[in-house]
Amino acid sequence: GRGLASLRVIDPAFISVFGMLSRSRSLICPFRVVRRYQLSRLHCVFSRRFTSDLFSPTEEHTSLRNSLRKWVKSDVEDQALLFNKEEKFNQSLFKKCAELGLLGITAEEKYGGSELDAVAAVIANEEISYSDPGFCLSYLAHSTLFVNNLSQNGSSAQKEKYLPSACSGDTIGGMCMSESETGTDALAMTMTAVREDESKGGNWILNGGKMWITNGCVSDDQPGDVFLVYARTGAKDQQRDAISQFIVESSFKGFSLGFKIKDKCGMRSSPTAGLVFDECIVPAENLVGEIGKAHRCMMQNLEIERLVLAAMSLGIARRCIDEMNQYATDRLSFGRPLRDHGQIQRHLSESYAEYMAARTYVYHAALHTDLNEPGHRLDTDGSKLVAGPMAKRVADRAMQVLGGNGYVGEFVVERLWRDSKLLEIGGGTNEALQMNITKELKSIEKLE
Repeated sequence: GRGLASLRVIDPAFISVFGMLSRSRSLICPFRVVRRYQLSRLHCVFSRRFTSDLFSPTEEHTSLRNSLRKWVKSDVEDQALLFNKEEKFNQSLFKKCAELGLLGITAEEKYGGSELDAVAAVIANEEISYSDPGFCLSYLAHSTLFVNNLSQNGSSAQKEKYLPSACSGDTIGGMCMSESETGTDALAMTMTAVREDESKGGNWILNGGKMWITNGCVSDDQPGDVFLVYARTGAKDQQRDAISQFIVESSFKGFSLGFKIKDKCGMRSSPTAGLVFDECIVPAENLVGEIGKAHRCMMQNLEIERLVLAAMSLGIARRCIDEMNQYATDRLSFGRPLRDHGQIQRHLSESYAEYMAARTYVYHAALHTDLNEPGHRLDTDGSKLVAGPMAKRVADRAMQVLGGNGYVGEFVVERLWRDSKLLEIGGGTNEALQMNITKELKSIEKLE
């Protein structure tokens, strides 16, 4: 990442390691090996850098986590309540993410990215969500749904044009898949893309609307800058080979911000919008990949999306446990600390055990996820199915432990409780994940 030395909160050791990782392909290798080899093989080849910590499997991961934790405490924590109350997106904090190399955390180095692995992406989303899940959701939409997707599926020319500004934070990106009438059933989308005759320029003309778009706007009347948009290029009743993906800039003729979605239950510092494509003209060169093959890009990117959403659940749960643990010590009830009461002990102990079980699963899945290859759906979906409801349960217990204090915005658990619900819906509902996992298990005769 660029500009690491300018942030005083960053551990010098992290700057050194991260800088070397950005400059030397041979030194990036440990992160790539994490993705491609079994844990035991990694230990043999990189025993000097390998740690026994599942959650930070290399020294580089440890430095990343420690530095992020300091930055979250110094820069993210204090702004979280205000931006959530005002339902505003903190664009200056977004730019600081660029200075840390976070916006392109998995993108290729030559395009301004940090070229790190799935574990690093999980660490980033977990740590940011400890203080501000809403802001993290917008970070996720940019770094995973736009940058990672384009990095994996775009042409060299497309990546050269769009990734540097996305990694530097000069543009804010997102992904457009959901529509007002189609969510989980994404392949039933009705938005169309029709190719003009070559005599008219050969552009693509997009018509339709997209709904629930994170980073669809950055303020009440200003849209995000650039989007990866899924649209139907096949027949209306065609399921396979019918969806294509396009890069659409907000400046393109026919694109407009429909409305900012306000008064959401949670994730209020993450802007959400409805977008309109009315005879939207998209240059032919902005088609990503082959015509009609975008469902493959969609399915592959959903794997890492669900993994980092699971990581967000971990951040929420860890903060809730910390809050109720401290409160149970400080608060007296019937002359004793709350933690001396059996009911409170149950809330704390079950929350910790469930959190650790989910965290182990999420990092296991991350360690075995190769961002360059599909085929990880069983465990990426599984980790989200475990972590999302876990975060909701833990947040609910934290509300119970704090009682009336947990019910007001002055205490962070009220916000985290509201934020946690999205993680059972967005990026794949619990029900959709259950369906996918069952399908994957059908091809497995016996578990190892």
